[in-house]
Amino acid sequence: MSIIARHITVDMYKCKTTCFDDMHALQNTIKTMLQESDLEILSSSSQMMTDEHIAIVLLFNEGHITVHAFPDLQYVSADAFLCEEDAAPEQVFSSIKKLFKPEKTKTTILKRGDFGTSTDMKPKTKTKVAPLRRIHNTGSKVINMLKNKDDNKN
Repeated sequence: MSIIARHITVDMYKCKTTCFDDMHALQNTIKTMLQESDLEILSSSSQMMTDEHIAIVLLFNEGHITVHAFPDLQYVSADAFLCEEDAAPEQVFSSIKKLFKPEKTKTTILKRGDFGTSTDMKPKTKTKVAPLRRIHNTGSKVINMLKNKDDNKN
């Protein structure tokens, strides 16, 4: 055994606002998604926290998932801890990402309980920007470039 678990953290920015309307519906939707991934849920809990964010915790035989949803910020922070060496927590989050439809995500994958078999202890981090956002940003850059070119001619 080289590791005992895989841990993924996901930050989702500019999420679809309708996801935050009903805390219990959100919890049930996430539960259903996990059950479709063949994860047997032992317990689940949701709570509206004092700073008006939703906290959801799901415990299952293979590990846990936590989701913190901040409706005012359109931001969701989530993590999954799967107690299997060959687990694929990123597959579990693919359906959760589809639910929130973020414009940008930042994902960090950690190998937990690495007892020295790996030479690289740095977490792997991926950032993904939704295509529409990229188009908008590129369009803005082109417009600014053309504007600067016209200003330089005068």
